[in-house]
Amino acid sequence: MAIAITLKNYLENSDIEYELITHDYTATSIRSAGKAHVSGEDTAKAVLLHDGVNYIVAVLPATHRVQLGKLHKQFDRYMALATEAELHELFDDCSIGAIPPIGNAYGVDVIIDSHLDNCGDIYFEAGDHTDLVHVSGLDFRHLMKDAYHCSISKHI
Repeated sequence: MAIAITLKNYLENSDIEYELITHDYTATSIRSAGKAHVSGEDTAKAVLLHDGVNYIVAVLPATHRVQLGKLHKQFDRYMALATEAELHELFDDCSIGAIPPIGNAYGVDVIIDSHLDNCGDIYFEAGDHTDLVHVSGLDFRHLMKDAYHCSISKHI
């Protein structure tokens, strides 16, 4: 697949320069970072959450785990992991487990972990299990300008 068409169109319409990095098949973002020889701290993974009414994409480093308790305290609402069926419905041009963190491209609000706020370069899933998108930190921050920025994860 290389890059999900929705993501590709969104990046191009936003005038974002990007590079695709192809790697061997992996099932997790941290392994994708390893196969692509990039830092897991600079690799943004997306976790789709649901609060009973809305979907939210939580974006955090691949080396971290989302903390639902922190989200509840900061936003005063309970959030749970979305199901695979919900993932497929919202990100229909992406493989399950390889959704990009650019929720705005799919009409989904984003909460981004503050650990990613100052990265020089960012890497993230392109929508499949064999490609990462590489963008500058400046461009990533531009893409995340409407996201909520806060501490939502813990290093694993």
